[in-house]
Amino acid sequence: MVLGGATPVHANPTGLARRAVLFTFRGLARDRRVWLVNRRRGLAADTTLADLAADHATALATAVDGPVDVLGVSTGGSVALQLAADRPDLVRRLVVVGAAHRVGDLGREVLRAVADLHERGDSRAAYRAFARASTTSPTGQRLLGDLQWLSEPLVFGRHIDRSDWVAALRAEARFDLGDRLAEITAPTLVIGGDHDLAYPAALFRATADGVADGRLALYPGRGHGGALADRRFPRDALAHLSRPGRRGSRDR
Repeated sequence: MVLGGATPVHANPTGLARRAVLFTFRGLARDRRVWLVNRRRGLAADTTLADLAADHATALATAVDGPVDVLGVSTGGSVALQLAADRPDLVRRLVVVGAAHRVGDLGREVLRAVADLHERGDSRAAYRAFARASTTSPTGQRLLGDLQWLSEPLVFGRHIDRSDWVAALRAEARFDLGDRLAEITAPTLVIGGDHDLAYPAALFRATADGVADGRLALYPGRGHGGALADRRFPRDALAHLSRPGRRGSRDR
């Protein structure tokens, strides 16, 4: 089960979004059956990531017999950690990509700003704020933000209810599972980039070290989202999902 990052919509991806998903996870799909799962509709404003994890737990408990391998990306990685802590009986092995037991200080600031701007209806400014997690260049932030703002209708459609997205962003900003990492018993691989502005490398390392059986794959020069695009990602993820876990965290 793959839990993706927070997106404007929660339906099955279509068009360019579908192509991007198929391209990203094609390496895993050659060896595994991959189910991409998103959040439910109609989130309350005070929704927590624990609430989202509970939704997935309910679905898993009724849909499958026994634990499954779970891979979470960005916000989905945080939800996956929560799910593994709350329901260890449902998670066999865990891969967390571009996420940790909490988001970094800049990441929290960005998430809150993006949620506020979307709620006020200023989506262009919201995408520029989001770009602060990708580049420190003010010019780059404007260009990347405007590109994402302009391409949003092509990827997700023109009529978007952003309320659920805002709720998920705020839930991610509040999330901190640091004091419960030791409760995660599933063999866990944390994959991140050492240039991630939203999640400093120290958080990736602390997450891998904090779980009962954790490992760390830190990709040099990769930022937020870059680890998922790295050619090593499917190889490392499949290698982890195909072997028994061993104690100890190490860089590769």
